[in-house]
Amino acid sequence: MKSVTALLLVGMLILWAELPTGSAWSCPPVRFVCALHNPPNQCFSNRQCPLFKKCCPTFCGRKCISKPPRIPV
Repeated sequence: MKSVTALLLVGMLILWAELPTGSAWSCPPVRFVCALHNPPNQCFSNRQCPLFKKCCPTFCGRKCISKPPRIPV
């Protein structure tokens, strides 16, 4: 019984760690790549960014960015 409870707890923790941080938008595509072999990163996960920002790959390294503006179609 204890092993089932422990397994359930571990499964819930894994699911919690994979949940999005409250923002439904995705990172914009990167069209060009930096010439640096190992570009500097300002963040590695969304949890390192301020509220309403995401850690996204950019032209040269990962950075915390705001939601891109909507372009009317």
